[in-house]
Amino acid sequence: MARKASQGLPFDPPSSPQRRSALNTDRYRLEGTYERLRRALVAGPQDGRIDQPLSYWVLPSDRRLPIVFLDRTLRDLLAQPLEDLMQTPGVGQKKILGFFDLLRRAIKSESADRPFGMAAEPAIDEPSHRRGVGVEPASVSEAVWREWCETILRAGFGDHALGRVAPSLRKLPTVIWETPLSDYAGRSLADIRLLKTHGEKRVNAILEVFGAIYEAVSTAALNEDLQLDVTARFVPELTRWLVAHAARPDKLTLADIQERVAKPLVRQIEIDLGEPVTGLASERLGFDGATPTVKTQAEQLGVTRARVYQLLEDCGRVLAVRWPEGRWLLAPLADRPAKTDPEAMGLIHAIRVLFYPE
Repeated sequence: MARKASQGLPFDPPSSPQRRSALNTDRYRLEGTYERLRRALVAGPQDGRIDQPLSYWVLPSDRRLPIVFLDRTLRDLLAQPLEDLMQTPGVGQKKILGFFDLLRRAIKSESADRPFGMAAEPAIDEPSHRRGVGVEPASVSEAVWREWCETILRAGFGDHALGRVAPSLRKLPTVIWETPLSDYAGRSLADIRLLKTHGEKRVNAILEVFGAIYEAVSTAALNEDLQLDVTARFVPELTRWLVAHAARPDKLTLADIQERVAKPLVRQIEIDLGEPVTGLASERLGFDGATPTVKTQAEQLGVTRARVYQLLEDCGRVLAVRWPEGRWLLAPLADRPAKTDPEAMGLIHAIRVLFYPE
């Protein structure tokens, strides 16, 4: 025996009785597991889940997937014995175990409309800081994605631009700020990932937007006589304030414009662009006194004047997608009677130049 081992020969040849016995035991175990899963699905709720393709239950983090099975429905796959499935080219024992994991998800799903992977709705008295903690892209399956899209489209948000409804624009590429939700809602996640320039970073940013909108819509108390809207938090309050005060602009003071118009817009810039753009915007509006020149701002940041102009232009791009109607709502404030506070008038002009340049 020692001589054979020194020659590199295995202790148990592949044809040994011990090896054959182990293979048979593994096969019996797989057969038993498959039959239990198949019976549970065939005898389970007839809600359409077994007519979904296997890919419906896949998560982006999954490994060992039987790729050749993903486009086939569960009904089609379960109609075959395990031996035939395992004889499929490219499908070995590890891929079969991955197949079993997907079958278990299909069994655990509450229904075809509430698929495995959907988080339970939070209790109404659950602290707000524990709700909506963010989307984990790796946990979003095709089933979850379809539920999100159907809910968002049903609520009438298909025409809304991604940038208008995103919690923040920092992770969202500017080239898709104006893209309607319906452009993505009509595609599967697999199709989106096949689009040009849609790598994981961009796809994850899209998932975060859809997840946030889904949470807002699915947890809202909808009423057929009331319209739900999803937009940046500053928009409704600022819109109402401008409409209410447009009739008497001569009564507005510098403090009014600072607190009710300028500061909410700058706070949104902080959410969407962060520093140093927020500081630049605050200085352009004179929050800290005299307005510095662009040259001074460039020297303070250690960048070129062209870069400062570019960052300031980004403020206008943000408001163009976040609150495009603001351009016209601010216009009446600029048509001031002679007795209007000149400092307030100057700030209104600065706001329009910064956020809604011609």
